[in-house]
Amino acid sequence: MIRLINSAEEINEYSKIDLFSVRIKSILKAYGTSYGFASFYCQYDGDNNITSIMSKLDGDITISYNNNCDLCETAQFIKAIGFNTVLSDEGFNFESRFTTGIIMSTNKKPDIFPVYAELDEYPKLMDLFNFTDYETSDFELWYADVSHRIRHNCAKAYTLCINDEIISSGMFSAMYDDYAVLSAVKTQQEFRGLGYGSALVGAMMNDIKSTVFLMRDNDKNESFYKRLGFENTGIWRIYK
Repeated sequence: MIRLINSAEEINEYSKIDLFSVRIKSILKAYGTSYGFASFYCQYDGDNNITSIMSKLDGDITISYNNNCDLCETAQFIKAIGFNTVLSDEGFNFESRFTTGIIMSTNKKPDIFPVYAELDEYPKLMDLFNFTDYETSDFELWYADVSHRIRHNCAKAYTLCINDEIISSGMFSAMYDDYAVLSAVKTQQEFRGLGYGSALVGAMMNDIKSTVFLMRDNDKNESFYKRLGFENTGIWRIYK
């Protein structure tokens, strides 16, 4: 049985920790259950144990599930409520086209590499947006979401700057308890290979007590993240 939840206490009973559950619980912490554009669901087995959790934020669904989840019921439920995208691991098969990539994670805390740049943990979001170049995003919508999450300690942005110019950036797009999801890592072309990106990500990793997750494209940046202690731990899919 899948039902809409009305309190964070329900979904927090779900104990599995993965990229998807951190994302879901972070969204719930940021927005709660009172906004019409954010809804959350739990699936229960016959003993009333939670077998999966879902968030739906502006039509984008994220799923985390354990071995007892009824995946067929989950797929039917998603079709019934409608979606723009569905984010899950490769074990959830849905009759829709999808893109896929690699999940990486680590709980290692690397040494901070010395670089001649200034770390800014509270950058101006417009500068970050322009630097990261979110081609498909509307700034006002992006700003409203990211600034809200940052205010609720569910996200955090970082930059490295030289003479007030951003040369590298990164973000924890989801934070919950001692876990985080790393995203939006970028270094200016002329500063790549000089240790700036590693220094930034290393500093970010040391801000998180437990595991950091990330979603990587299949053919990009594997060696960069492995040098920092990340390992390939799974496959992500985004259904559309």
